[in-house]
Amino acid sequence: MSSAWMYLVIAGLLEVCWAVGLKYTEGFTRMWPSVFTLTTLAASMYLLAKASNTLPIGTAYAVWVGIGAVGASVLGIFLFKEPVTAPRLVFLALLVISIIGLKFTAAD
Repeated sequence: MSSAWMYLVIAGLLEVCWAVGLKYTEGFTRMWPSVFTLTTLAASMYLLAKASNTLPIGTAYAVWVGIGAVGASVLGIFLFKEPVTAPRLVFLALLVISIIGLKFTAAD
């Protein structure tokens, strides 16, 4: 895996962190969750920018958002007892398949 893809995967994982962190900030009224959220947001954006120097922006952005969406949804299920339904799991699986498809079809 190229360094651009490594940056992108880490950026996506950091997106999961800041997205879930938002839940704990209580509207940015709690200091440490807010610091965590803003720090991981900045790091995620930085790594997305680094990855997009090499990867097409459409691919990089779609993969970044996809990793974030899947990760936040899965953590939402486990941490916040969000609903688990068959259609939701099917569409999350489709997101994962799409992310993998973009990886294999990207020119890098």
